[in-house]
Amino acid sequence: MADIAIIFHWPPSEMAAFTLDELQHWHTLAVSRWNRVNSAENADE
Repeated sequence: MADIAIIFHWPPSEMAAFTLDELQHWHTLAVSRWNRVNSAENADE
């Protein structure tokens, strides 16, 4: 949940009702977004 909260700026209370499948889905999206953002930053180095 922390990964999702950091990337999408959602409080844990918003995710409390998510099913495990929903949490896994949003976690995958959060990791993908983090990787895109960080690889874009690293491309300039």
